[in-house]
Amino acid sequence: MSFTLSVSPLEETSFSVNVADNVQKIREGIRQAALRVGRDPSTIRLLAATKTVVSSRLIEAYAAGVRIFGENRLQEAQEKIPAVGPRQGLTWHFIGQMQRRKLKDIVGNFAVLHSIESVEQARNINVIAEKMGIQQDILLEVNVAGEGTKGGFASKDIPEALVHIDQLPHVAVRGLMTLPPFSENPQNARPYFAELRQLRDSLSQESLKQGGLKELSMGMSNDYHVAIEEGATMVRIGTGIFGKRG
Repeated sequence: MSFTLSVSPLEETSFSVNVADNVQKIREGIRQAALRVGRDPSTIRLLAATKTVVSSRLIEAYAAGVRIFGENRLQEAQEKIPAVGPRQGLTWHFIGQMQRRKLKDIVGNFAVLHSIESVEQARNINVIAEKMGIQQDILLEVNVAGEGTKGGFASKDIPEALVHIDQLPHVAVRGLMTLPPFSENPQNARPYFAELRQLRDSLSQESLKQGGLKELSMGMSNDYHVAIEEGATMVRIGTGIFGKRG
């Protein structure tokens, strides 16, 4: 990571949440969901969503075995990454929306970018990655529900988008990501998770030069069990680990 601590760290406050216990509960939930559908639990990765979470909580999560942190906001990442410091096996993913003017500070500083929402954005990332001499792993965000308030590709546009993005030598499409409409009932998310898996499977036979479409990043604290049953390879858990945030 090339970030430097240019701003004061997020205020450290005390919480009653037991991060280690929560991580253990989530891992058991992942295991049970995987076994229900005959999947190997070890093939599903836990990503801790860190938006508004102070660095001391992240260090607790790391100590509990979490090795992937996902940040939504660049400014927060620029505070937390130096504060947490380099640690064995730890990687950071960017899981929020990306403004064009901030791409130069995002590309190369995160192992995977989860929310690529247009071919133009992928091209901009490719230009920056080329200047850095790297290949940036990305996931394509799919707006499976067609919500006007959310970004991402329409499902029908993914095949053509892949044709163009796969020609970019400095990005590698590793899979797809989605955020379905929120519902108190996690079962309501099942059709959207199933659609993303079916879309991925229909594309997996394509010969991609720069990626492999292995990953399905889907499922959060309230619905990750359902996402795993429908094929998630990575679940993004915030509240389930760190408790409710203001």
